[in-house]
Amino acid sequence: MKSKSADKIKMPSIDELLGVSGEESATDIEISRIHSFANHPFKVLDDDKMDDLVESIKQNGVLTPVLVRPDKNNSYEMISGHRRMHAAIKAGMETIPAIVRDMEDDEAIVIMVDANIQREELLPSEKAFAYKMKMDAMKRQGARNDIADSTYTQNGWRSETAAVIGQQVGESKNQVRRYIRLTELIPDLLDYVDKKRLQFTVAVDISYIDKEIQTWLFEYIKENGTVKAVQVAALRTALEVGPMTQAKMISILVNSQPGRKQEQKIILSEKKLRNFFSEKYTAEDMESVILELLDQWKRGEITV
Repeated sequence: MKSKSADKIKMPSIDELLGVSGEESATDIEISRIHSFANHPFKVLDDDKMDDLVESIKQNGVLTPVLVRPDKNNSYEMISGHRRMHAAIKAGMETIPAIVRDMEDDEAIVIMVDANIQREELLPSEKAFAYKMKMDAMKRQGARNDIADSTYTQNGWRSETAAVIGQQVGESKNQVRRYIRLTELIPDLLDYVDKKRLQFTVAVDISYIDKEIQTWLFEYIKENGTVKAVQVAALRTALEVGPMTQAKMISILVNSQPGRKQEQKIILSEKKLRNFFSEKYTAEDMESVILELLDQWKRGEITV
């Protein structure tokens, strides 16, 4: 039995997604004259589905034309159809049926995203950059059209723009914004999100952290496994207080692990330490010497 909400959903046709009018007709274009869309966020994979598409094209040809726009170099930029063109190349085709349409950059971005975002099993990174590209394009279109709107988020986005995108893709506006935050991750961490080695919501929290510290986090995760939300929260709190070093970050992550007993602090006053160090030693110098001696003791190089 269908739900009431399901009855309201009307899936758009391919023509509607591409904005193709009934008057537009396809023409065969040499594949060598078509290049990928700039910063295309969707991956084209040589997987089982691609093998099936290649076999289908070998038997039936490309049934749905790709959509391209002409550029200044007497060639064409792919708007929608990257997978079909890749499959056509693998099938040995030299031309592909295409609809050619002149369009502005932002219009092309919106159509490119809309034509691909309905695919199943999209990776978080694909959604992240697709939503961001469309969000930015809609912002620019709105500015040019002088759309009255005084409601902005803390990141400067028009609030209802995220809601519009969310409604189109079946996500809440806040979830759209969370995906866009992933574009602030270093590539290695974003790859971990795609591979499910890093939880989505934790990755969103990490996206607010400086890129250098993100690199340290990646190294920690690579060596120790994933991090939890409570660990990232502890790290972000510490970052608000003062500067961070890689060693300090590791200490924070280790000590804030869920269920871990907090380490007891051992405090040695400067007055006591001065019995062993001259005035020329700073606090940092004394700490360095103590740690080096402890390391030598641990290795058995000295005894006490």
